Amino acid sequence: MSYLLNGDRIIMGTDYYPEHWDERLWGQDLDRMHETGIEVIRVAEFSWNVFEPAEGEYSYDFFDRFLDLCEEKNMKVIFCTPTATPPAWMTDKYPEVLNARQDGVLYRHGARRHYNYNSVIYQRFTRNIVERLGAHYAKRACIIGWQLDNEINCEKNEFYSESDTLAFREFLKAKYGSIRNLNKAWGTAFWNQTYTAWGEVYVPRTTLSNNTNPHEVLDYKRFVSDSACRWAKLQSDILRKYVKPGDFITTNGLFADLDNHRMTRDSLDFMTYDSYPNMAYGIHSHFTALTTLKDRIWGLNLDEVRALKGTFGIMEQQSGANGWNTGMEAPTPRPGQITLWTMQSIAHGADYISYFRWRTSTMGTEIYWHGILDYSGRENRRIREVREIHDKFVRMSELAGTQYEAKVGIIETYDNKFDAELDEWHGALDRMSMNGLYAASQHTHTPVDLIYLPSEESDTSEADDREVVEKLSQHRVVFYPHAVILTERQVRILTAYVEQGGTLVFGCRAGLKDPTGKCVQQNLPGLAAKLTGADVTEFTLTAADEGMIHADWDGTSVEVPVFNDELQPLEGAKAVGTYKNSYYTGTPALIENSVGKGKVYYFGGCFSEQTAAVFFEKLDVIESYKDLVEAPSGCEIALRTGKNRPGYLFVLNYEKTPQLIQIKRKSVDLYTGEELEGERLLAPYETLVLKV
Repeated sequence: MSYLLNGDRIIMGTDYYPEHWDERLWGQDLDRMHETGIEVIRVAEFSWNVFEPAEGEYSYDFFDRFLDLCEEKNMKVIFCTPTATPPAWMTDKYPEVLNARQDGVLYRHGARRHYNYNSVIYQRFTRNIVERLGAHYAKRACIIGWQLDNEINCEKNEFYSESDTLAFREFLKAKYGSIRNLNKAWGTAFWNQTYTAWGEVYVPRTTLSNNTNPHEVLDYKRFVSDSACRWAKLQSDILRKYVKPGDFITTNGLFADLDNHRMTRDSLDFMTYDSYPNMAYGIHSHFTALTTLKDRIWGLNLDEVRALKGTFGIMEQQSGANGWNTGMEAPTPRPGQITLWTMQSIAHGADYISYFRWRTSTMGTEIYWHGILDYSGRENRRIREVREIHDKFVRMSELAGTQYEAKVGIIETYDNKFDAELDEWHGALDRMSMNGLYAASQHTHTPVDLIYLPSEESDTSEADDREVVEKLSQHRVVFYPHAVILTERQVRILTAYVEQGGTLVFGCRAGLKDPTGKCVQQNLPGLAAKLTGADVTEFTLTAADEGMIHADWDGTSVEVPVFNDELQPLEGAKAVGTYKNSYYTGTPALIENSVGKGKVYYFGGCFSEQTAAVFFEKLDVIESYKDLVEAPSGCEIALRTGKNRPGYLFVLNYEKTPQLIQIKRKSVDLYTGEELEGERLLAPYETLVLKV
């Protein structure tokens, strides 16, 4: 049985870098960790030089001494493969291991993640170091699991080296078989882009106005994902030969252009995530734009990782101010916020929390990315708060192994995520609707799950498709905001869900593209026409000078932002909402279609927060737990439960002001064991976990 995520209890860890500190500190630090409640540490993700200081010369003494001390002090260890930072001796002698910019300039030694997955030389060095580390360390009693690399696809999710071009050609040959098929799929007749030989095909290169063929870029994103998945599997396959029974293999973070479902399925026992909600309070414009949800938006990231395999772990949980010397500046967490963000992670399904980091680095790019302890190591407010969190963990560990509960689902696919990144029209729709749906979810206390559909070319089976239908069927209402790329396989899955009694809601632009990213030569919504009972007769991006477009839905005004499909019902369907303004006033904006035991709605726009809240209300899923607790919109409400298990209700106050809540039935405060009912005033950033 795995030491982590076994349903037994919630476990606390931290990230530690023995190579950064005087060896005389090691024992003191491990003792202080135990006193704080920490029993697991992660090590070695950036330590290649420690193991191989020169090519072919290996040393294990340093970490042997450290692991001996861990075993002496009963500290458990997650050991990492150090492949995120190749050594200088390697990148200097073998520059072909380096990643490159789109214009061909190499990313040189001096930062991290500057390698490319497809370098045959780097793969050889990686096999060798992973093999040696597995053989030497895997049987150590203190090691409970392994982390592959670090934050795969972080920093850069684009790769333009010569090795990548060679691998891209092989990827395309396997997919299309011939240049003729490639030309057809990529629509190379447009702008005279036709290829006559494989040697003419490259990873996307610098072009005028940066307008690279979008069908090529879509396949390139799939290629990057494929490369990263193969990279993880290369390491995982080696480690599987050496790990002890019960020891796990994982990696950390969720980043762009990566099919995390495939990577988890092929290489991992579970995924972990790095959660830094404090970025929402940063001074960079990217973060100051998060005005609606701020740190609550990190719940959506937690929902993404939960969508992979249910319960998960946090490998890096915010414990201090964050920032590199080059940016990402953010303030120190306020009193209570470390607890708040920890409980946010647990509420969304985490059973392991590891704080980044134990000691704040005194050197390098991350000198401002603070840990539990400051540079001096003195006692501080943050370590006292972490101790208090551990006391809470002890009292609430009975909820370990339970699952996050939601009545509403949101569908995603990797093809559509990739397409939205390269297509500004598609991206604008996705950003509006995901932000709108999630803001409404948070502010109306209507929890959501994310559910991924397989692509047409996925190597999953019909049994896997039935499993997806089962996941969908656990939700009363499922939104597919913008099914721009839609396949017959996905339509079959969605039809099965609706026929069994589910309610499915589509937004605009459904069925617009095929899997190559080309627009279909069909009346829209293309493959979704029969399922939705809708016909898109005309469409438009909304003009700024018109303001917000609205529709009437049985007397309720609904926002229809960004893009509008003008609709007509097909036979058997009916219009239940019409546009109220613009030149298409009176035209249907919402179609309802009955299919089997369920219903399908086709909505002709995006989902703002107001739009989503109206749908939650109309479809009777709003405020899922209002019979248990009432709380203002500044609080999050989440429920974890399981078969033959009680419910565990989280109430999290994200506001800097007190919030009054109403507990509707007698419930037990897991922190104190006290029975609560009636009004309760939550202090700023206070959290409450109730057994209901």
